[in-house]
Amino acid sequence: MDKLTHPHGRIAALARQQHGVVSRAQLLGLGLGRGAIDARIRSGQLIVVHRGVYAVGHARLSQHGVWMAAVLAHGEDAVLSHGSAAALWGLIDAAPPPVDVTSAQGRPGRPGIRLHRSVLDPTERRRRHAIPVTSVARTLLDTAELAPAPLFRRAFEQADRLGLLRLGELEEVCRRGEGRHGLAAVRNLIGEERDGFTRSPLEDRFSALCREHGLPAPARNVRLLGHEVDALWVDRRLVVELDGFAYHRHRAAFERDRARDAALQAAGYRVIRFTHRRLAREPAEVAQQLRALLDGTLR
Repeated sequence: MDKLTHPHGRIAALARQQHGVVSRAQLLGLGLGRGAIDARIRSGQLIVVHRGVYAVGHARLSQHGVWMAAVLAHGEDAVLSHGSAAALWGLIDAAPPPVDVTSAQGRPGRPGIRLHRSVLDPTERRRRHAIPVTSVARTLLDTAELAPAPLFRRAFEQADRLGLLRLGELEEVCRRGEGRHGLAAVRNLIGEERDGFTRSPLEDRFSALCREHGLPAPARNVRLLGHEVDALWVDRRLVVELDGFAYHRHRAAFERDRARDAALQAAGYRVIRFTHRRLAREPAEVAQQLRALLDGTLR
C-alpha cells in the first residue's frame, strides 16, 4: 500500500494542500470512520482547532492555516471575507482577530470567528493560496462597510497598485448590493476613476510635464491586449508606465509589470518606464527623450 492509498498518507496530502488543517467532513470523505477519527484525536494525531476542524500533527498554524481552519469550520459554501480577505489579498497589512468568514449556512458563535450571513454570487468567489475567499471586488465592498474611510481608500488604492482592481466587477458587486452601507464610499472612488482623475501625484506630474513641454496628450489608464497601461499613444505604438517607490516594495507587482512589458513588446509596442525621481529631477531630459520616441528618432 503506497503513501497515497494509506489513510495516513491521504490525510497528510490533504493537510499539505490546506495549510495543515482538515475538516471532519473531509476525513469522512476519505473513508475514515467516526471511530477512527476520534482515535486519532485521542492520540494527538489530530488536534482540535474548531469543532469539526483539526490541525494535523501539530498545533502551531500559520496565518494561512488559521484562515483556512475558520473557513472549513463553516462548511462548503464558506469563504474568507471582509478584513481577513483584504489581508489575504494584500490590500491591508494585517487584520486583527476575529477571522471574518461569510457563509449562507454556517452557525455563529465559534470562538475566534466572526460570521457574516450572505449568499454570494458565484463571480464573488475566488481561491487564493488554496483558501476560498471573496473576490477583490466583493472584498472592497465589505471593507468599505466596516473599515474607516482612510483605511478603505488605502485598500482601494492598493488593489489598483497590485493590478487587482477591476472597475466593471466592482460596479456589478455594487449593483447586487443595493442598500448596503458601504456603497456610497465605493461609488465615490469609482466615480473618481471614471471621471478621469489621475490616480496618484506621479500621474499628475506626468500630465503636467506633457502639457508644459507641448507633447501630445496620451490616452490614460486604458486596456491594451488585456493589460491596463498608464499612458498610450496608439498611433506611435508607444506605452509609458510610471513607477513610484511604492511599486518597488512589492516583488509580485514588480515581476508582473515586467511580464506585462515583455508581452506588449512582443506585440510590437515600445514600452518605457519613468520613475518619480526622474520626473522630479530631470523633467527636461524626460520630455526630450519622450519627444524623440514620439517623433521616431529614438528607438
